[in-house]
Amino acid sequence: MNKRIVLFTPLVLTIALGLILYTAIGKDPTKLETARLNDPVPKFQLSSLSDQNKQLNNSVFSGEVMLLNVWATWCPSCRVEHPYLNTLSEQGVKIAGLNYKDERDAAQVWLAKL
Repeated sequence: MNKRIVLFTPLVLTIALGLILYTAIGKDPTKLETARLNDPVPKFQLSSLSDQNKQLNNSVFSGEVMLLNVWATWCPSCRVEHPYLNTLSEQGVKIAGLNYKDERDAAQVWLAKL
């Protein structure tokens, strides 16, 4: 009897995995829950990438709807999405970029190239 259970274990696991994937893939991504929806941006104060003497804080987001893009030079997805973000910006979408864990010079070079 134990040998039969062992024989069917891979089949049962495959069916279970298939059901899990089917339910996950069938979801509408626009309907997915988000933990931070409608929450204000946390308070911050950072220097501007283009001008180190210019300090930026939450007032950047006051009174406007805009897209906050967190990016880095070492991020492959960021490189892929950057042209699309440029297109959105040209269409009038306000975009604020937050560079994550980069050296200032490397980030400036990356932006100049792309």
